[in-house]
Amino acid sequence: MNQHWSELLEYDQQHIWHPYAKLPNPVQAIGVKKTQGSIITLADDRELVDGMSSWWAALHGYNHPKIQQAMHEQIDTMPHIMFGGLTHEPAIELAKRLVSLSPAGLEKVFFVDSGSVAMEVAIKMALQYWISLSRPAKNRLLTVKNGYHGDTFATMAVCDPINGMHSLFSEMLPKHFFAPAPQMGFDLESDNQDIDALKAILKAHQNNIAAITLEPIVQGAGGMRFYRPDYLKQVRALCDEFDVLLIVDEIATGFGRTGKLFACEWAGISPDIMALGKTLTGGHITLAATLATEQISKTISNGHPGILAHGPTFMANPLACRAAIANIDVLLASPWQDNIQRIQAHFHQTLLPLKELDGVNDARVLGAIGVIELERSDLGATIQAAAVENGIWLRPFGKLVYTMPAYNIPQPQLETLTNGIIRSVTQVLK
Repeated sequence: MNQHWSELLEYDQQHIWHPYAKLPNPVQAIGVKKTQGSIITLADDRELVDGMSSWWAALHGYNHPKIQQAMHEQIDTMPHIMFGGLTHEPAIELAKRLVSLSPAGLEKVFFVDSGSVAMEVAIKMALQYWISLSRPAKNRLLTVKNGYHGDTFATMAVCDPINGMHSLFSEMLPKHFFAPAPQMGFDLESDNQDIDALKAILKAHQNNIAAITLEPIVQGAGGMRFYRPDYLKQVRALCDEFDVLLIVDEIATGFGRTGKLFACEWAGISPDIMALGKTLTGGHITLAATLATEQISKTISNGHPGILAHGPTFMANPLACRAAIANIDVLLASPWQDNIQRIQAHFHQTLLPLKELDGVNDARVLGAIGVIELERSDLGATIQAAAVENGIWLRPFGKLVYTMPAYNIPQPQLETLTNGIIRSVTQVLK
């Protein structure tokens, strides 16, 4: 590595706070100088196959030419304009796509900057909905353990209180209700003990619960857990029975990752509020959105003060909206379902046998998601270092080594990825 990059990385280590890291960082971040497709080129010219698609966002890999072209065209005309009192074609066209593609009934779109804020807005909508109906006592949320919804204060309060990353703030956060996590297994024939436990909380506290919030089918950063569609279907029915709103967090699962365009489709349900992020622009620029029903928007607009009091400075940024439009168009024009099936079949063949390895608790696959759950929780950094040496990029956390590659990853690179995962896990565990 040349002197220029050595100096940059030293400065980074001393002055830049990375996510979930100390400062100065005892582990120096790895310099990246370019990306293309599913390849990350490091500062020392090594190439890694990306198994993370930039925290699940780069659906089509990096630098997709059609998304880049759309962004170039937009930046030449209007990279940004405030959304207060003004509007623009990219926001309108993106809203049309989201309303058309999302589960039935989600007709109102609020644009924000990130997934955490999309969930903040979803929570605010739910609380203000009941205030507008003169039922302010319905001001608490019901969620499930092993969930993750973001790192801002409202979202921290509905992340897993024990296994999550936010127990440090537990005394400062609003107190909500937590039901047991859904039983594991997409194809599980369940005894519904998990649903019975959730129903008991609803029955006891329905007058205080504004909404249930959960990640549909896949619990992400809270454990990479897959659960049965029937659970989600029953949750929707319970929300209707007990007069509670349903908020679904499709930030990680939206736009095809599980094999359906939205994970809600596995259960055939429509939520009252849905949060989108990560995948919205194909990982090219930050943007998120919160979608809601006509009933939600009408109730809030007819209540006091008659507005949803939220307005990010970069709300509906035209450059990001144009990237999102291009991303969605590229996705729908691609054989994305075939690609998801191809990746899933390959993960089944290559990753599931790791279940038999000493030191592995479980291996599981759903759509373009592959997960190896270890017995120990202190091996992530060692496995990440081994992965880089084996030519792939992973970001393990806790006991979980997982991969969510780009949908269009070429088969040879997919094979390099899984070979690298197998070698890295095996090397470290042995």
